[in-house]
Amino acid sequence: MEEQWVCMSFATLLVCYIFASKFVRNLNGWYYDVKLRRKEYPLPPGDMGWPLIGNLLSFIKHFSSGHPNSFINNLVLKYGRGGIYKTHLFGNPSIIICEPQLCRRVLTDDVNFKLGYPKSITELARCRPMYDVSSAEHRRFRRVITAPMMGHNVLAMYLGRIEDIVNDSLEELSSMKHPVELLEETKKIFFKVIIHVFMGSINQNIVAKIASIFTDMYNGVFSMPINAPGFTFHIALKARKKLVKLVQPIVEERRLMIKNGQVEHKRDIVDILLEIKDDEVKLEDEDIVDFMLGLLLAGHESSATAMMWSITYLTQHPHVLIKAKEEQEEIMRTRSPSQKQLSMKEIKQMVYLSQVIDETLRCVNIAFATFREAATDVNINGYIIPKGWRVLVWARAIHMDPEYYPNPEEFNPSRWDDYNAKAGTFLPFGAGSRLCPGGDLAKLGISVFLHYFLLNYRLERINPQCPITCLPSSKPRDNCLAKVIKVSCASN
Repeated sequence: MEEQWVCMSFATLLVCYIFASKFVRNLNGWYYDVKLRRKEYPLPPGDMGWPLIGNLLSFIKHFSSGHPNSFINNLVLKYGRGGIYKTHLFGNPSIIICEPQLCRRVLTDDVNFKLGYPKSITELARCRPMYDVSSAEHRRFRRVITAPMMGHNVLAMYLGRIEDIVNDSLEELSSMKHPVELLEETKKIFFKVIIHVFMGSINQNIVAKIASIFTDMYNGVFSMPINAPGFTFHIALKARKKLVKLVQPIVEERRLMIKNGQVEHKRDIVDILLEIKDDEVKLEDEDIVDFMLGLLLAGHESSATAMMWSITYLTQHPHVLIKAKEEQEEIMRTRSPSQKQLSMKEIKQMVYLSQVIDETLRCVNIAFATFREAATDVNINGYIIPKGWRVLVWARAIHMDPEYYPNPEEFNPSRWDDYNAKAGTFLPFGAGSRLCPGGDLAKLGISVFLHYFLLNYRLERINPQCPITCLPSSKPRDNCLAKVIKVSCASN
C-alpha cells in the first residue's frame, strides 16, 4: 500500500512538472503571439519564458555561474543564426539583436529607437540633456556637453592629474602588507580620476563624502525599481538626492568665481560647461550636476573593471606582459632627460598596449548589451519589433563569435595587428549619436595605469583559480584578491 502511494505521488509530481514546463511556460509566448496576430510581420523566433518573469532566472543562472555566453548560445542553437530573437527580460518583452549589421542599424537609428534602459538606471543616471530631449536637441547637447572630454588636445589637459592619482595609488597599494581586493582599489582610482577631471582639486573631505554616499547610489543601479523603505532602489534614490545637495553648491560657487574672474585657467570640465555660450543649448546647474553623477555611474565601474582585467590578463599571459612592458621601456629610453611626465605623443606610441586594452574590452564585455526601445513598429529582416518593446544590442555575442574573432576565448592582443574590424563587430562603447562620451577618457586612464604598473609593479593573486561571476559585470568572486608588489624604482 505504501509503495503504491509513493508511485502515485511520484506520477502526480511528474504530471505537474510536465504540465508546468509544457503548458504554463508557453503562456507568455502565446499571449504575445495572440496580441500581435494582426501585425503585418511576425515576431522573430525565440522564447518568451515564464509568465511575468520571462527568462530572467535563466539569465541570472548563466551570468552568475561565469558562463554568460551560454545564454545567447542556447538561442542560436535552437533558433538558428538569424541574429534576431524574441525574449522577455528585466520585466519587459524584448528583442535581442546580435548580428553586426543589425546592431549598427539599431544603434544609429535615433528616429525609430530611443534609449530603453531599465527604470533603475534611467532614474539614477538621469540627465536631461542626454535623455529627456528630442533627437535633434540631443545632438546639440551632446556636441556641447561632451566636447570637454574628447579629442587629443582636451585629454592632454587631464594627463598630469591622472598620472598623479595613478602613481600615488600604486605606491599606496604596494606599501600595504595585506592583500587587497584589486577591483575595489581600481574603482577608487577611477572615482578620483573622474572627480578631479570634472571639478579639479576640491576639499578632500567633500570627495570622501561623495564617495561614501555614491556607493549607496550605485548599488541601486541593478536593483528592482521599488521605491519603498528598506529596498535598495529607495536607498539609492535618497543617496542621489544627498549627492545633488552636496555637489550643487560646488557648481554654484564655481559659476560665481567665473563671473568674478577668479578662475584663470578653465581646465576642469565644470568650468568649460559653465562657460558655454550657445544660443541653442542652455545648461542649468542641475544639468551639470546630473552629467557628473551620470559620468560616475557609467564610467567608474566599467573603467575600473577593464583596468583590473587588463592587469589580470597580463599576469596570466607572461609573453603578452613582456611585450607590453618592452614597449613601455622603449618609450622611457627614447624620452628626453628633461621630461618627467607622460605626454600625449607617448600615449599614441603605446600601440601594443592599446591592443591589450581593446582585447580586454572584447573578452570581458563589461556591458553585455546596449538597451534601446522601439519608438514605433519597426520591420527588420521581415520581423516586427513592436512599439514599446526593448531592443537589446547583444555586443557580447558578436565579440565572442568565431566568425569575426578566431578562437574568441583566447586572449590575444596581436589579433588586432593591421586588423580592420567590420562595421558593428566591435562595440565596447556603443555606436551612433549615443556613443559613450567617456570612452577616450577611460582608455587614457587605463593606459596611464598600465604604463606605470608594467614599469614598476607586479601582481600576485591570492586565488588565481577563483571562479568568475558575470552578474552584474564580469569579475572574480573575490574581486581579484591580490598583492601589488613594487619591483623597480625606475625614475619616470
